[in-house]
Amino acid sequence: QVELVESGGGLVQPGGSLKLSCVASGTFFGINIMGWYRQAPGKERELVARMLSDADTNYADSVKGRFTISRDNAKNTVYLQMNSLKPEDTALYYCTADIVTSNFDEYRYWGQGTQVTVSS
Repeated sequence: QVELVESGGGLVQPGGSLKLSCVASGTFFGINIMGWYRQAPGKERELVARMLSDADTNYADSVKGRFTISRDNAKNTVYLQMNSLKPEDTALYYCTADIVTSNFDEYRYWGQGTQVTVSS
């Protein structure tokens, strides 16, 4: 059984910063892509950032230059540093991990979500 647990969400003023963390636990061979998605009320879920390695990252245009994704493979953890936050960044943020099993199958797991609210 694999579980992803996010933390770090909260209420922040416009222009502020937050850092989200997500830890993958359980029994598995490894993790390929890790990423973050978000869903605002009344909107579809969208990709925020994804990362395979330091040399292979992707960001939504709306967060480029403000958000940074990173990971600690030894801790099975992915982070999202969010700077210069805007009210339109308000959403439920989900962590994902493409888990590789001992049979070398791959499955995408999702966290339960952490709320980020940007408001004065």
